[in-house]
Amino acid sequence: MTTTEAGSEASVPSARGGSGGEAPEVEVVGSLSPSRASDFMTCPLLYRFRVIDRLPERPSAAAARGTLVHAVLERLYDLPREGRTAEAAAGLLDPEWERLLAAEPELAGLFEAGEEGDAERAVWLEQARRMVERYFTLEDPRRLEPAERELFVETVLDSGLKLRGYIDRVDVAPSGDVRIVDYKTGTAPRADFEARALFQMKFYALVLWRRQGRVPRLLQLMYLGNGEVLRYEPDEADLRATQRKVEALWEAIRRAMDTGEWRPRAGRLCDWCDHRERCPEFGGTPPPLPEAPVRRPSPADLEPAGGARPSARERDDL
Repeated sequence: MTTTEAGSEASVPSARGGSGGEAPEVEVVGSLSPSRASDFMTCPLLYRFRVIDRLPERPSAAAARGTLVHAVLERLYDLPREGRTAEAAAGLLDPEWERLLAAEPELAGLFEAGEEGDAERAVWLEQARRMVERYFTLEDPRRLEPAERELFVETVLDSGLKLRGYIDRVDVAPSGDVRIVDYKTGTAPRADFEARALFQMKFYALVLWRRQGRVPRLLQLMYLGNGEVLRYEPDEADLRATQRKVEALWEAIRRAMDTGEWRPRAGRLCDWCDHRERCPEFGGTPPPLPEAPVRRPSPADLEPAGGARPSARERDDL
């Protein structure tokens, strides 16, 4: 038994798997990240196209900009405290963009060759610059020393479901209290959409709770699109409810795997979906399902492997 932050006693779920932890005590039956959980909640057919079919998607300027801004804010904390200024951060944009292009050459196709493409890229970079500068209106990085940046975390639930993902930043106070920070390059959601935005953060908090035995004190979403900050203090009840939700999502995914029924769900994001032409909601026909590997009881092996940094498309960013 352990004493919770609220002062009551409650059992903390055991940590299984994960880097640096003991070998899993249960068979891993599947793997889920916040990105893929969000895909399934948005549209089961989208999940199928991305995870089962592995269909290619065009690079997105918005997602690439988010990746660039994240990279700059990560590198910012490599600088000495006194050097963490808005000017220094802005100076990281061009070299980080070149680094991203080297890692993901397909991003070069975001902008056409010639003067018009150069002008579009200049506008795009200026938007990224404003987001980086807006970050400095929300907190002073010279007063911070993050415990972790771009932290890969994973744990295996007693059901055998492995949860994994990347946390933008983890801050640890002298008291041991943990704050999970996530940068968003979009704008803050309306109040009725806050629960969906917080799902990702509760997902991460659940993994850290299982790994460390302590509920993170604060979840903080920083919206660099409009300079708002969403803060939430979770408790054990929140995280247990999150675990029930992700396990229910996994059961729904397993049913779709067993039946082959990946139902489309039309919504406001359909206008930007790369798979619209093959979606039944718009008169399209999905490709035949790929043959399953001989020894694969679930799509456990279809999630990106641990340690592979998220691409511009895979980020839980927008």
